[in-house]
Amino acid sequence: MAAASTTNAALTEYPAAEVEIEAPLVPIRRRPLHDEATERIRDLIVEGRLAAGEWINEAELCKQLQISRTPLREAIKVLATEGLVELVPRRGARVAQLSLRELTDLFEALAGVEGLAAELAAERISATDLEKLHELQASIEQSHKARNRLAYFHENHELHVAIVRCSGNSAIVDIHARLIARVRRARYQAILSEARWSASVEEHAQILAALARRDARRAGELMRQHVAHTGQVVRASMDERIP
Repeated sequence: MAAASTTNAALTEYPAAEVEIEAPLVPIRRRPLHDEATERIRDLIVEGRLAAGEWINEAELCKQLQISRTPLREAIKVLATEGLVELVPRRGARVAQLSLRELTDLFEALAGVEGLAAELAAERISATDLEKLHELQASIEQSHKARNRLAYFHENHELHVAIVRCSGNSAIVDIHARLIARVRRARYQAILSEARWSASVEEHAQILAALARRDARRAGELMRQHVAHTGQVVRASMDERIP
């Protein structure tokens, strides 16, 4: 009987061991190479390191990115669907150029889409999502304070995309994704203006405050004005450089 008691005590001493052994392992996943290439080339275009109208040198890019031509060409096709790259038969690919008319049209459409998204988000956003937006805004303010334009640009993009997703409308999300891909390069130009950069940070804070108050009308109004202001700065800065 003493031996049985000792055995039972031993069995109850480590009750969690079997549960830990049965826990499944999460597999390690890698991003497809062409996805990584797409993101890298997109950044080169957005930051102006590949200029509007410039022919894409596949051999040079393959060398710099250390990839073969297959993932590079897949990436170029994706960027062509986004309107960032133009495919020219028997010539290759070049960075797309936007006319002032096209730029104006894009920002008008973007203001309408993001304004509607902000209105819906004010009505539907969860407390958790609102908290995430405030965290993004805090990062944006820190990047602005540190004068880190590239970090700010990516965080700004995340904030706009997040607000659109909070609209809960999949059609708006899809339309926005197509529009934002075409104006990202132009939006980067806007924050090269110190005055616009600082104003943009404050406008974000006002939009989030309206979302927190569930004020749909004001949130939509502020977002439309915010996008329109950016468009005005971009058009002014690119007036002499876009055909």
